[in-house]
Amino acid sequence: MASKIFHPIFFILLIFIPLAPIGHAKRSSPSDKNSSPFNFIKKLKGCQKGNSTKDIHELKAYLEKFGYFSYENNAHAMDDDFDDTLESAIKTYQKNYNIKPSGIVDDETISKTTTPRCGVPDIANSINYMQPRDNNHESSSSNIHTVSHYSFFPRSPKWPSSKTYLTYRFISNVPTYARAPVARAFQKWYSVTQFSFEQVPTNQNSDLVIGFYRRDHRDGFPFDGPGGVLAHSFAPTNGRFHYDAEERWSVGSVPGSYDLETLALHEIGHLLGLEHSRVNEAIMFPTFSAGQVKNLHPDDIQGIRALYNQ
Repeated sequence: MASKIFHPIFFILLIFIPLAPIGHAKRSSPSDKNSSPFNFIKKLKGCQKGNSTKDIHELKAYLEKFGYFSYENNAHAMDDDFDDTLESAIKTYQKNYNIKPSGIVDDETISKTTTPRCGVPDIANSINYMQPRDNNHESSSSNIHTVSHYSFFPRSPKWPSSKTYLTYRFISNVPTYARAPVARAFQKWYSVTQFSFEQVPTNQNSDLVIGFYRRDHRDGFPFDGPGGVLAHSFAPTNGRFHYDAEERWSVGSVPGSYDLETLALHEIGHLLGLEHSRVNEAIMFPTFSAGQVKNLHPDDIQGIRALYNQ
């Protein structure tokens, strides 16, 4: 294989201060925390099978959005009955996020479900890719035995073997301060994969496209406002990566803001073919806290190398 070339873009030094959202959206602040679209779950503390409590239908919608179940009868999806199907979905969620699978909306479950996250579902085509499967991977090195929890999309889509040089571009609404963090994220994936990445002008065709969007932006996965879904992207070879423009973004760790590079690392993982991991320290773990900065983890690196047989 030819030697890889990474084409860096000009990096702008920034002081680590909160950065305003794109456009004219309202800046979030500590007083805005209660506006999170996931905060309704806090009112369901202690709910369990047999309960009929206001807003349970919203919990059903939340779990359905991320792939945990789908009611054949829409009436059940819209009611507030805590039934067997919902209990089973909550237990599955709890297992995926390393919580005791009680089926009860307890404090730990509330803490995790209200944490902002990637919009890519955890379960696709009724297959739970966050749980160990027949093709789960084990490795042993220096007498240390580990189990990997990386996963792939259904049917394991990936870029063809002849396609190791990928171009990317920013659409015109992406501000200057957001571009260098994304470029750094590409460089980190470059260092552990067979891929090379090059930024091309906005008006040029490219393999990958990065943009900032609000609410319904016509890709079938509308954003939900501050504090909910932070970003999403698509499996190969779709190439689209979207940030939610209503979030408060930053460069580096800033209280109350989300690190652009951390989310870029996660979403590029999806662009290359990785699904979510249940390893909390992995970049492909689905949730992200404000002020959190993460990097590639051995689980992520093992996963991408396994997908492309490196």
